[in-house]
Amino acid sequence: MSRVVVVHGVGRQLDTAETLLAEVEPALRGGVELALRRDPTLGRLMDGDIVCAGYGDLYRQPGTRGEPYYRAEDVEPGFEAVLLETWWREAARLDPRIAGPDIGWPDGTGPGPAARGAVGRIASRPLAVDRVRRALHALTRTRFFGAVSDRLLISDLKQVRRYFTEPKLREAVRARVEELIRPETRVVVGHSLGSVVAYEALCALRPERTPLTLITLGSPLGLAGLVFDRLQPAPQQGGLGLWPAPVKHWTNLADSGDVVALVRELAPRFGPEVVDLPVDNGSEMHSMRAYLTAVETGTAIATGLAW
Repeated sequence: MSRVVVVHGVGRQLDTAETLLAEVEPALRGGVELALRRDPTLGRLMDGDIVCAGYGDLYRQPGTRGEPYYRAEDVEPGFEAVLLETWWREAARLDPRIAGPDIGWPDGTGPGPAARGAVGRIASRPLAVDRVRRALHALTRTRFFGAVSDRLLISDLKQVRRYFTEPKLREAVRARVEELIRPETRVVVGHSLGSVVAYEALCALRPERTPLTLITLGSPLGLAGLVFDRLQPAPQQGGLGLWPAPVKHWTNLADSGDVVALVRELAPRFGPEVVDLPVDNGSEMHSMRAYLTAVETGTAIATGLAW
């Protein structure tokens, strides 16, 4: 009877719930143990307390041998192109050594606030193939996406796009999470795209169920245009995201160098009840393992178990 449900992000199509658990459980338990050293009164994990919601197989191409060999020409105009440029733009802002997409900015480090706020308005301007190649070259050779090939980065883009544009896939992914959230569940942890899946699954649950804690790690939930405005249920009038009724506490953690968590504070989007905390993941800014081993994450989980 698992009390903690963990929802992964993109790039895990070769994993099952069981293989994910073998990776996730030691990291998560380690983070909780660090928290208990600081405060022994927090909640503790028991055997069988952790379960992973695996959905990567839903992205696998039937009858093929592995992931398609994507090239720059395979990045589709619209969502994929805009998301790629958004990551590129943020990486250039964070690291002045990266040649960004905009030429002629005064300090040479990337766009100003007005340009960064225009993410949702550039969908009609698809990237040319040479521009896609520049973006891939910049991202796959930086500390933000280091050791990731062009092929895998394009695959990640497509997985995010498919979640938001293919209703049947979206429903199937969410169903994997919803079936694991049971009356005994006390904490739901979502990493990257998994934070979106977890959020939407929790919004679909009956409000009278046992209250629980939501923890989002490296989340893109606050990204206007591409993510926030595409959520189900849609944001309310006034631009505030709906609060998932079963959630009693929500802690959001983001590394300052996490390009995926471009909007690192979610309280302005979902209400002041969200507790936004910075973490330091070192050179693994977006790594799920690094997030889980952080004492801040362990404290949020252990606190959720104690309520």
